[in-house]
Amino acid sequence: MVIQLVTGLFLAIHYSCRTQLAFERVSHLIRDVNLGWFLRISHANGARFFFMALYLHIGRGLYYGSYHLELTWIVGVRIFLMVIATAFFGYVLPWGQISFWGATVITNLFSAIPNLGPSIVSWLWGGFSVENPTLTRFFAFHFIMPFVIAAFSIIHLLFLHETGSRNPLGINRNIDKIIFHPYFSVKDTLGFVGFFVLFMIINLYLPWELGDPENFIPANPMVTPVHIQPEWYFLFAYAILRSIPNKLGGVVALVASVLILYSLVLYKNHFFKGNSFSSSSKVIFWVFIVIFLLLTWIGARPVEVPYIFTGQVLTVLYFMYFFLIHLIWELEKWLFFKELPISKS
Repeated sequence: MVIQLVTGLFLAIHYSCRTQLAFERVSHLIRDVNLGWFLRISHANGARFFFMALYLHIGRGLYYGSYHLELTWIVGVRIFLMVIATAFFGYVLPWGQISFWGATVITNLFSAIPNLGPSIVSWLWGGFSVENPTLTRFFAFHFIMPFVIAAFSIIHLLFLHETGSRNPLGINRNIDKIIFHPYFSVKDTLGFVGFFVLFMIINLYLPWELGDPENFIPANPMVTPVHIQPEWYFLFAYAILRSIPNKLGGVVALVASVLILYSLVLYKNHFFKGNSFSSSSKVIFWVFIVIFLLLTWIGARPVEVPYIFTGQVLTVLYFMYFFLIHLIWELEKWLFFKELPISKS
């Protein structure tokens, strides 16, 4: 987050949110500004590593049942939604082919809303197509949203520290607990150093590997790219969107794929906080991870057989997970009570 804020501030100094200049200013930054290439690469790959860490964090929350900390989980999902919006706004700013057409496709999704859709799209664009007003407001939102995310992160931590998070059992007992320093602080520092080393290796040796080569071409409204796809961290949602033949249904499924995380706070009254104590929950969790990865892969494939049908099956399985974990918890609770010894007295 700090890397993104610092690099983003210096990038904003050299940026121009005019469609005639945006691509050239980014190119000038890379070629002519001292260490400008490093700022640009660090910011672009920083966003990708940010999502990598975010998905690992959400996965850990699902595995250990962090959704039982209701306020912490709700604020966390809200942060996730804001990060998604911020990343989308930022991806439009370089004004390459994928940036332009990605903005056009995603904003056009709002036109699926009955009656109000076309008006919402025109309001987002600031006109009748993706042009100067669109780029200006996307730049403004992309600049201000990280500070809002930082504020919500503090709120997230405040709610977390009311309960703590290092107790997978979820039992409020102070006995047998391990102090944070030096045990966890050393472990977290080691994890951070490893992650940062990988980040620097990507920046210095494979800077453009995670991006789309099509975005090195200036935006051209007259030429549509053969295959428009978002960054890898949005591909799972993009695959879900494509799997629904109806436009409105696809938009609803796309939004639901993220908002369904809110539903987890409804799963209450469990004996253990985490899935790590239930073999069936473990299996279901890792199957869900495989489904998520396969959806990410499907999102990068062309819209053709057999990828269409495969994406539809995976979409159904993705949403089934959130219902299955609740059924498993209820079944295990019933079995737990059934096996309890009943006192004769």
